[in-house]
Amino acid sequence: MKRKVELVVISDVHLGTYGSRAAELVVYLKSVDPETLVLNGDIIDIWQFSKRYFPAAHMEVLKSIASMLTNGTKVYYITGNHDEMLRKFKGFKMGGLEIQNKLLLNLPTGKAWIFHGDVFDTTMKHSKWVAKLGGKGYDLLIVLNTLMNWVSEKLGRGRISLSQKVKDSVKGVVKYVNNFEQTAAEIAMCSDYQFVVCGHIHQPQIKMMKGKDGGEVLYLNSGDWVENSTALEYHQEKWTLYRHDRTQVFNPSESISQNKEALNYEQLLQEVISGLQVN
Repeated sequence: MKRKVELVVISDVHLGTYGSRAAELVVYLKSVDPETLVLNGDIIDIWQFSKRYFPAAHMEVLKSIASMLTNGTKVYYITGNHDEMLRKFKGFKMGGLEIQNKLLLNLPTGKAWIFHGDVFDTTMKHSKWVAKLGGKGYDLLIVLNTLMNWVSEKLGRGRISLSQKVKDSVKGVVKYVNNFEQTAAEIAMCSDYQFVVCGHIHQPQIKMMKGKDGGEVLYLNSGDWVENSTALEYHQEKWTLYRHDRTQVFNPSESISQNKEALNYEQLLQEVISGLQVN
């Protein structure tokens, strides 16, 4: 039985990369029935994309989203830096699917400003090639981490996150995350928004942020489906951070049944993938 949820926000799935936990995301998507689904950037990783690598679980994520669309879910695709190619399609609408660079939702408890977050990244603005190089290094780190965790689990030990340890140990990264959160919160407060929802930094979070003038805003980050396997949910006037049980993964033999309308959305998504450049 699927859980009814008013709003679900996911980001940083990075489909098309070895680090993507698409198999876990499929299980989650199959477990919820949201009125609105926000894909908050970096869903398909165009930077690292290669037609040589797009497993069944990755395609099943797109099929799951297509199935939601045909069942009446409103889906917003908010563009990020790794899927910035889609920014030229801003304003595109097809049934319940809409592509935007940012989104403002009027929730019962206030206004929610939703955007990916790379707009705050000076590396993205001025040294994109450095950011892309870092993206490849990060993807390699995730692959190494996957192999290490496989060995660790065979030995009966817990999982570890190399990339998280690197980020937590570098003072510059910690400072960047803090500045990112504070900047997003202050801009939201200036615009009199009650919630600001981001992705981009792979740091799942829900916390109240205070401004210099005494104002406050609830800052939320949906995390990612590479390291944390997290999503934001809003239901009955309350925000919660969902963390997936990583023992539950998608089995390719359990393919989701599709009707004709779902196949139309699926075909559109496949055309987007086929149009991407091969690395």
